[in-house]
Amino acid sequence: MKAKKRYLLVLFSCAFLILCYFGGYRVWKSGKSRINRLTHPKDRLHYLDILESYREKDLDYSPRLNTKGRSVSEDSVTCDMDTCFDFSRCVGDFKVFVYPIQDRISPVYQNILNVIQESRFYTDDPGQACLFILSLDTLDRDHLSPDYVKNMQIKLGQQAKYWNNGKNHLLFNLYSGTWPDYAEDLGFYVGQAMIAKASFSLSKFRPQFDISIPLFPKNHPKKGGERGTLTSNNFPVRKRYILVFKGKRYVHGIGSETRNSLYHLHNNKDIILVTTCRHGKSWKQMKDERCEADNKDFDRWDYQLLMQNSTYCLVPRGRRLGSFRFLEALQAGCIPVLLSNGWELPFGEVIDWSKATVRADERLLMQVPDIIRSLSQTHVHALRQQSQILWENYFSSVEKIVMTTLEIIKDRINVYNSRSHFVWNSHPGALVTFPQFSDISRNFPFHWRHLSLSHNFTAVIYATMPVISSSSPLFRVIRNVAKSSFVSRVLILWNGETAPPTVSNFPHFPVPVNIIQPSQKTISSRFFPHPLIQTDAILNLDEDAVLTTEEVEFAFKVWQSYPDRIVGYPARSHYWDDSKGSWGYTSKWTNQYSIILTGAAFYHRYYNYLYTYYLHNLLHRTVDQSQNCEDILMNFLVSHVTKLPPIKVTQRKQYKESMTSGSKTYPTPWNDPDHFLQRQVCINNFVGTFGYMSLVRSSLRLDPVLFKDPVSNLRKRYRKLELDGGK
Repeated sequence: MKAKKRYLLVLFSCAFLILCYFGGYRVWKSGKSRINRLTHPKDRLHYLDILESYREKDLDYSPRLNTKGRSVSEDSVTCDMDTCFDFSRCVGDFKVFVYPIQDRISPVYQNILNVIQESRFYTDDPGQACLFILSLDTLDRDHLSPDYVKNMQIKLGQQAKYWNNGKNHLLFNLYSGTWPDYAEDLGFYVGQAMIAKASFSLSKFRPQFDISIPLFPKNHPKKGGERGTLTSNNFPVRKRYILVFKGKRYVHGIGSETRNSLYHLHNNKDIILVTTCRHGKSWKQMKDERCEADNKDFDRWDYQLLMQNSTYCLVPRGRRLGSFRFLEALQAGCIPVLLSNGWELPFGEVIDWSKATVRADERLLMQVPDIIRSLSQTHVHALRQQSQILWENYFSSVEKIVMTTLEIIKDRINVYNSRSHFVWNSHPGALVTFPQFSDISRNFPFHWRHLSLSHNFTAVIYATMPVISSSSPLFRVIRNVAKSSFVSRVLILWNGETAPPTVSNFPHFPVPVNIIQPSQKTISSRFFPHPLIQTDAILNLDEDAVLTTEEVEFAFKVWQSYPDRIVGYPARSHYWDDSKGSWGYTSKWTNQYSIILTGAAFYHRYYNYLYTYYLHNLLHRTVDQSQNCEDILMNFLVSHVTKLPPIKVTQRKQYKESMTSGSKTYPTPWNDPDHFLQRQVCINNFVGTFGYMSLVRSSLRLDPVLFKDPVSNLRKRYRKLELDGGK
């Protein structure tokens, strides 16, 4: 009986082996034949899809894992610009459409939408749009928040007419998830939409598709914003405290491990790390044995004074990876020490944070003091200076955060016309450096210290009065400018009501003279980037300017040392009028000035490009409707970009002559009270549009060596300048 069972067992085993052998062979042949068919060119795409599904099964991949093994947000899909973005919508200019607002939105989201609608990217025609922005408020997706929008999926289907599974849509989010785990879930299916999100984790972030933005407070300025508190000569490098932090700690839940351990580093001397348990409704029920002592120590220290007097500021994670401390430290010039593992830093795609921050590992908290103490003073100074550049260029206002987000997307679309890493991380940043102007750094005025400038300038003369004779003011100013050895061309911008004169009727000048008649006769046309302007330097003149050749050449030499500024003779100033509660404008001689009139001034030709294509249309309308204030607007623009004042050269009380042509004298507006009143209105309008007063005061005046010194005139290089400078 036992032998019979053994024989049956052997028989069944042999049958099973034969079945496995022939069955496996047929499966292998079938699979090989299928793969051979799919490798035909017509079937390769489908084959890749099948192969990818095999890989996912073999590697036990989750459907929510991308090919790099990084998990994707529960409310999104695996995407990159090639698979989830329609480039065909972005053939022309980069335009952004904002859906009409139908529901209540938070003030912060309203600011974001307003910034986009006031930008040069906005279009009200969805057919021209490359990118779409929802009017549904997605900023706060914590369902315990009063700003949480319910039924988002339903409203999305009802109001987002061009949704198309989220393709070419951008969602802004500051808070995602809720207590107790604060998962990065927006609470609705975002499909193929890009997400600009604060506290983005590396595991949820889709590289080259999503954008990490900073967490900013509700009262963050819409435009302008305060400058960083660090001055250029902020010494000593090491301050009273080496590392500080003041904030909440969590006795339970996510984020508690790091902040609950900070007391180990606090020494009450040069490392001040104080926390409080006082937050939330039930903190007293959940407090631990250290809470009372921590709360008392917390109340002893002033947060602003700590930041201003510390070399480093600790930025630990909170409930989410991001923290308000990050932007606060940047503004204060206190080097952020980041203690938040797995955080995708804001705009990390373009910003090199290693030049402005120190990253530490939460698991190695006790090593932080040794790390920061080991950095040299030179390194510390460089980190601190870079923090100010980044704060002022990209983070000081909602406008800059939003525009940085849009510019990153724009660079992805126009990859061959994108800004370099150097431009993004250098002053004045990418928001005011347009690659459409040039792809060569030396063509911009900001990097001149490392590059050579051209040794000539182009004179642009704004003319409106009829030319009667060779003794007219226009001919005299051309004659004086043409005598300079540095001028390469004279352009006459004719904006008069009569027909322009012909060059053939002009006297002979040693340089080319061209007459340009703009298509639109507006006062802003004097700053149009005309193709004939090939030199870096532009000398902008009114037709009645009375500058001599030596004055022109001296001002040009000064400009070559300051090519990012406006350099000229006539100075004006702004001031705050307490009685009217508004900004005023004056031409009185004082010890300070903030404006150099462009009726006799040098500046870089790039500012013509910015004036024409960067400024808001409202600013152009203000100038063109009043036929006034274009010179003030140019000063606003240059100071906004550089954060520096213009430069006045020598002493000249009068730079214009009375407008006389033949027997007729034309009125001049410079002594007209209405003229000054209009310019005061312009200044206040400009401040409203820029969001802040960008003009910077200065008391510097540059004169040539030995100017008005009691020495022989033969020893002076600009011998005639002293005689003309006192007029």
